[in-house]
Amino acid sequence: MSKCEHCIVRQFSSLKALNKEELLKMAECKTSYTIKKGEPIFEEGEVTNGIYCIKEGVCKLSKLSSNGKDQIVKLIKPGELLGQRSVISDEPANLSAVAMEDMEVCFIPKSEIIQFFTQNNNFSMNVMKTICGDLKDSDDHMVDMAQKSVKERLATTLIYLEENFGLESDGTLRVQLSREELAGMIGTATESCIRLLSEFNKGGWIELVGKRIKIVDKNKLRRIAE
Repeated sequence: MSKCEHCIVRQFSSLKALNKEELLKMAECKTSYTIKKGEPIFEEGEVTNGIYCIKEGVCKLSKLSSNGKDQIVKLIKPGELLGQRSVISDEPANLSAVAMEDMEVCFIPKSEIIQFFTQNNNFSMNVMKTICGDLKDSDDHMVDMAQKSVKERLATTLIYLEENFGLESDGTLRVQLSREELAGMIGTATESCIRLLSEFNKGGWIELVGKRIKIVDKNKLRRIAE
């Protein structure tokens, strides 16, 4: 029980509404496992049959577009839950979740989650608030994609990566996306993304350290982003 009670996921997610008895039940029915970098937690169209608690590591949520490109919709960090919408709507996963580094996750079966949902009002309210928050983020992202230039979107994304996932000891972004992934996240061709990174580098706003990126002038990036 102590593991679920003191887990990072409980601190930051809907699970904080569960009482000790419910946490004990959850601890008894959960499955914990490691997912290696590059492996999927689940894939688009898969019936998930439960939710995933992210204890360690970062994963990308992405959707395969009609032209076969992988469009990254969101990055998920420790303390977050995956699959709440699918459990409540009783639909297959709308996105794929793939590990960007080695991860520790726990899986809680749908039957248990639905029981908490029907018996604990605070928990069900928390889940709904999370899903509403995701919808709001999705709306904001859609407006950004439609109204911001690719340059503005790149600046916004670099700031997002630093502020949400932190830095390595050498000052480079901790979460490193490949050029193709970064291009997918800002909705442009890989070549355009590489050209823009080179422009940002020449301008002295970022520094390219091999494949890694270091933000040098965050204020300038903010001005570009806005």
